[in-house]
Amino acid sequence: MIHRRSALSLLLASSFASSTSFAQTAPAADPLLLRIKIATIAAPNVDELKKLYTDWFGYKERSAGTVSKDLAASWGAPKVAGRRFVMMSSDGAPDVFLRIVQNDQPAGFKAMTTWGWNSWEIIVDDLDALNTKLKTSPFKIIGEPKPLSSTASIHAMQVQGPSNDVFYMTTQTGDRTNSRLPQPNGFVGRPFILVLAGPDLPKIQNWYADTFKMAKNRINDTPIGVIRDAQGTPDAVYPLTTLGLKQHGNLLELDGYPATTKARPRVEGQLPPGNGLASFAVASLDALKLDYITPPKAHYGKQRAATVVGPAGELIELIEDTTVGK
Repeated sequence: MIHRRSALSLLLASSFASSTSFAQTAPAADPLLLRIKIATIAAPNVDELKKLYTDWFGYKERSAGTVSKDLAASWGAPKVAGRRFVMMSSDGAPDVFLRIVQNDQPAGFKAMTTWGWNSWEIIVDDLDALNTKLKTSPFKIIGEPKPLSSTASIHAMQVQGPSNDVFYMTTQTGDRTNSRLPQPNGFVGRPFILVLAGPDLPKIQNWYADTFKMAKNRINDTPIGVIRDAQGTPDAVYPLTTLGLKQHGNLLELDGYPATTKARPRVEGQLPPGNGLASFAVASLDALKLDYITPPKAHYGKQRAATVVGPAGELIELIEDTTVGK
């Protein structure tokens, strides 16, 4: 039985297409999502999570302030204007951020039971050492460290913070020079997979593939222990697939949730709670021809950004970055 989330097992299997049913389709020539830039946690207590990620992940604050009126409007969350935010990152990847935004959490919200962004997966150097450290932390360990299979060199665990903020922590114990995973470049590295859930996985997969020119992998029914536990469905299997961004070691995982699940509850005018907003680098906002919540604007210095609502109700922030790949 597979207790670990299986995105990376699919990724690993795609490297051995000649001997597995998880064969990847021909890669897209040029995916329009370049890399992950910001993974946002929407939470009531910014200081609590800042301390948590500092003390236990070793992340450092890079900037802080309050959300501007225009940026909040671009997210479709006007009541977040004036709320505090903190941008944090690892020393190994200082320009890939966890962002904490002050945001109210609706009563009854439970992580990994609703549609939208459900977790951020982070590359780490020594998973066993991290597990030992986190056992004394405020994090709840919802999945103990395990290899993806009996012979896999990729090992992973899952943890949940106090604001329904969920993280998968993953390491490559084998040859890292030829790994499909990024280098951790430190004890805890950067987010490298963002996990999205919704009720119609083929529809979601087709939307991302068509909108951003991403190659599709086969969808496979997979028992996922942490989702089973969250949803109280011990015998369930979930359709799952992955999509690769342009830059090495940047992926999306798509999970299909059953029809009994619902859209993410949110306080009116605010962000979806928990793992609330995903931000990606793109070369051109104008070229995408998307129905943005508000028109593109220079929200990050000179960099323009705009946000679109995805097929599972998720918020996708796109930030122009012409430096990627240079």
